[in-house]
Amino acid sequence: MDISEKTAIVTGGASGLGEATARMLAAAGAKVAIFDMNSELAEKVASDIGGVACTTNVADDASVEAAFDKARNVHGPARILVNCAGIGPAAKTFSSKGMHPLDKFQQVIAVNLIGTFNCIRRASADMATLEPMESGERGVCINTASVAAYDGQIGQAAYSASKGGIVGMTLPIARDLASLGVRVVTIAPGLFETPLLKSLPEDVQAALGASVPFPSRLGRPSEYAKLARQIMENQMLNGEVIRLDGAIRMAPK
Repeated sequence: MDISEKTAIVTGGASGLGEATARMLAAAGAKVAIFDMNSELAEKVASDIGGVACTTNVADDASVEAAFDKARNVHGPARILVNCAGIGPAAKTFSSKGMHPLDKFQQVIAVNLIGTFNCIRRASADMATLEPMESGERGVCINTASVAAYDGQIGQAAYSASKGGIVGMTLPIARDLASLGVRVVTIAPGLFETPLLKSLPEDVQAALGASVPFPSRLGRPSEYAKLARQIMENQMLNGEVIRLDGAIRMAPK
């Protein structure tokens, strides 16, 4: 897919991996809608790139529906969806603090897994209304899982379950949407310079980066965006989960 002049939605687009992807898309000539709960940051990024900001809670279907309506009214139906919205609170299944709060587990699943699926189902419904391009393609959906889907650490039961769900649904959704010419691919990042990791002390960040076999550093959001672009442009990438992690395999803690 040639990105230029295409319409795109990036969830979690106000910071981190989503922001880098939104900026990459705009630089390539796409018309970008940023879905994010942080209205102020979303408006700033949208202003920078000439896009539209949509205050969105991906765990709330009414909020997602309203955001899709706003983006569609401004840019038309999107051909590109990149799901980067997510949360990652940590808690052990059972510890001296007691049982893992069930509502916290449910919230992580609602945001990371159900939110991703909901945006795919709504985006694909819009893509189905578009004429196929010369290649027969109508659109592409890119999801964000995590190496925690495979190497979940202590305290990551909810996060790993949510990201494992994204991994598990990638192929069946790609098969569901193949007849429409809509591709579905998931990126599973390792340790990246996200707002969460950047908030840690510099020595902790350095130690985390040193644990990556090569390159021995934290991943850069721009590197995620580069892979997202390659997925958009390479039509044979479909139904796959790609680890972007410098060959790291996470230890238990």
